[in-house]
Amino acid sequence: MSAEEVLFDTEVAMEKSVDYMVHEFSGVRTGKASPALVENVDVEAYGSTMKLKQLALITTPEPRLVVVQPFDASTVRDIERALKESKVGITPLVDGKLIRLPVPELSEERRKDLVKSLKQMAEEARVRVRANRRSSMDDAKKLEKSGEITEDGLRDLEDGVQKLTDRFVKSIDEHFERKEAEVMKV
Repeated sequence: MSAEEVLFDTEVAMEKSVDYMVHEFSGVRTGKASPALVENVDVEAYGSTMKLKQLALITTPEPRLVVVQPFDASTVRDIERALKESKVGITPLVDGKLIRLPVPELSEERRKDLVKSLKQMAEEARVRVRANRRSSMDDAKKLEKSGEITEDGLRDLEDGVQKLTDRFVKSIDEHFERKEAEVMKV
C-alpha cells in the first residue's frame, strides 16, 4: 500500500460516512412531504419483508401529502399495517387502491426533538470520520515502519489525512446546519 492509496481509501471511507448521514437526514420529517419519509419502511408482503419502495410508487402531489400507490392492489392492507407500525408518525388513509399520508404541521417541541436527533446523527458521522482518520494514521505509521515512506513522507501523509478529516467534518457541519434550518423553518 502506498501513501496515495492510503489517502484515496481514507477519502472514500469518509465520503461514505457523510453520504450515510445525508441519507439518514432525508428520512427526518420536516413538515414537508417527501418520498424519503416512507420509502424504506419494511412491509411484510408475499411471505417476506420488503421495502415500501419495492412494492409501490411513492409521490408527493402536494407539499403536505405523500401518496403511496401499490403496484399490486392486494398489498394495500400490508402496506397500511406497516405504515401504522412504523416510526413515521403519520396515520395512513386508505382510499381504494391508494394510501394517502397527510403530513401534519410540526409543533415547536417536535422541531426541537428532531434537531436533537439530527445533532446525534451528525455526531455519529463525525465519530466515523475520526475513526477513518485514526485508521489511516495507523496505516501511515506502518508504511513508515516498513520503510516504504520516509519520516517526511509520514508527516506529509498525516497532513493530507488531517486535511481530509477537516474537509469532511466541515461538510458534516454544513449539512447539519442546512437540515436544522429546514426543520426549524415555520
